Amino acid sequence: MEDAIRVARDLNGKGFRATMDILGEDVHRLDQARDAAQRYRVLLDELHQQKIDSNISVKLTQLGLKVDKQECLALADSVVMRAQEHGSFVRIDMEDSSCTSDTLEIYAELRQRHQNVGVVIQAYLHRTAYDVGRLIPLKPNFRLCKGVYVEPVSIAYHDMSDINRNYLTVLERLLRSGIYVGIATHDEHIVREAERWIAELKLAPSAYEFQMLLGVNEPLRDRIRAAGHPLRVYIPFGRDWYAYSVRRLRENPRLAGYVLKALFHA
Repeated sequence: MEDAIRVARDLNGKGFRATMDILGEDVHRLDQARDAAQRYRVLLDELHQQKIDSNISVKLTQLGLKVDKQECLALADSVVMRAQEHGSFVRIDMEDSSCTSDTLEIYAELRQRHQNVGVVIQAYLHRTAYDVGRLIPLKPNFRLCKGVYVEPVSIAYHDMSDINRNYLTVLERLLRSGIYVGIATHDEHIVREAERWIAELKLAPSAYEFQMLLGVNEPLRDRIRAAGHPLRVYIPFGRDWYAYSVRRLRENPRLAGYVLKALFHA
């Protein structure tokens, strides 16, 4: 946590926002879930005390989604309430398709209770356009990403051109609907299209943000920020880094290049 806060403070000094993810999804005991919720509450306390511009990102399986759904909701609610006390925000991360419906259901319930909570939607799933339409009445706060889990072709697009097309279709709908969206991408084409719509719609910087993973395509990150757009950097940390890293590299082998450059630069 100390290292993650140091990184976030450095990013803040360069004009970037942050979000922090304590790695360790898919727990199988409620005591693990309760411990994870407590660690997030402590993190929120530390971010507030040290005046760090960072919210948090939480995976519901880390809070016991696959053990006890109601307990998971209660734990998530406790984390969102702590964030609310500090004027902070909680992003509910999306996981594989076995969790999608439950995650969106819990998000919808939390959103009816709290303003300071958002959720992730994945452009590669066929269902995403439907899910967006169903949630729009709640005035949601979305992070839109492509998706990193390996899913069957029956429920997910596999061709990158199809994924990009769906991403842009959903993104345009959200921006034109006045829905706050975190544009989570390292794809320069998507960035250019997003910038075009932002300019066309004359959107204020308070209406959206770009989001990128720590250490990935920093020249693009710097260009986006220099153009005056708000940008949030995703900072995952913790002991359970290996499975997370393997999944990311499987989804986008080009990330290996960024990792190697960072290692040699360090």
